[in-house]
Amino acid sequence: MQDKLTLMIPGPTPVPETVLKAMGRHPIGHRSGEFQAVVRRTAKQLRWLHQTSGDVLVITGSGTAAMEAGIINTLSRGDKVLCGDNGKFGKRWVKVARTYGLEVEVIKAEWGQPLNTEAFRTALEADTAKQIKAVILTHSETSTGVINDLEAVTRHVKAHGTALTIADCVTSLGATNVPMDTWGIDVVVSGSQKGYMLPPGLSFVAMSSRAWKAYEQSDLPKFYLDLGAYQKTAVKDSNPFTPAVNLYFGLEAALEMMQEEGLDTIFARHARHRTAAQAGMEAIGLPLFAAQGYGSPAITAVATRSLDAEQLRKVVKEKFDILLAGGQDHLKGRVFRIGHLGYVCDRDILATISAIEVALQFLGLQKSKVGSGVAAVSAILNQI
Repeated sequence: MQDKLTLMIPGPTPVPETVLKAMGRHPIGHRSGEFQAVVRRTAKQLRWLHQTSGDVLVITGSGTAAMEAGIINTLSRGDKVLCGDNGKFGKRWVKVARTYGLEVEVIKAEWGQPLNTEAFRTALEADTAKQIKAVILTHSETSTGVINDLEAVTRHVKAHGTALTIADCVTSLGATNVPMDTWGIDVVVSGSQKGYMLPPGLSFVAMSSRAWKAYEQSDLPKFYLDLGAYQKTAVKDSNPFTPAVNLYFGLEAALEMMQEEGLDTIFARHARHRTAAQAGMEAIGLPLFAAQGYGSPAITAVATRSLDAEQLRKVVKEKFDILLAGGQDHLKGRVFRIGHLGYVCDRDILATISAIEVALQFLGLQKSKVGSGVAAVSAILNQI
């Protein structure tokens, strides 16, 4: 059926009708008092979402722009950093850091496994000369469905005393607890097309006071992504460059919806959907790809063994207009991923698991009793 596509991927995610309507307004001048009022209100809302009293700066760009900004505004050429790499986006951190001439020590884990927090502790404790300037990692590794223990890593960084924590929270912010000030995270980056329930186009960089002190010493080249310029204009409820005005309208509407629901309720909803999706897959007989106990609240990655994951995704999309995410890099065809991030409700989870079961039956690959996945999901969702 035309215009019925349901996004069950980790981004872009579904956008609420309220947000779409807000974005459908005529643009206004981005230097006008009316727009400055929007910037002022959203700045306060963003601090609420990040659980910080510090700056949360808005860039017109993708999440990768925020990642790059986090590095180039706090570090200098030749600085030593630790980078966690247990998936495609951890690998991206390594690429960005090396592009800017940083000395990168990689702490690696197999795709599907969490980063070993003790490896970070060991490396940081051995650094008696305090040469490590930052620890950089991905909180929710979108490519594998793994959630890394950001709180524990940040604790080890704080004990080091010199290094900063720079965290990709692109698919964790708005899905699980990321209390920036309480944990002591120095830089948090995220993107609009995830838990924010917006289309792509905005990215966000939250900076601690320690991060701003590092900014004063940073010598890496920057112009459009110079966060000092964003901070200077943010004080005046403005932006150094032309912002995505209509996305700001949507941002305010989305954040109002999130505040009405409340952080604890949002986090509980995402945790419940993770549990339901996992239970549904296990009941069907498809193994989870992420290590037990480390599944992301944003996305469930499913291993398909001998089944071609791309074939399954094709059937689910063609028969039910539900889009699942595929595996990335060497996991293509071996893994599919169910996004349950942002504007996703119980109905979406039920429909998706049901569609997967029917698709398996259509392909002649259903090994469990038909309906077992839906029954498992229903049992979780009915627990109030």
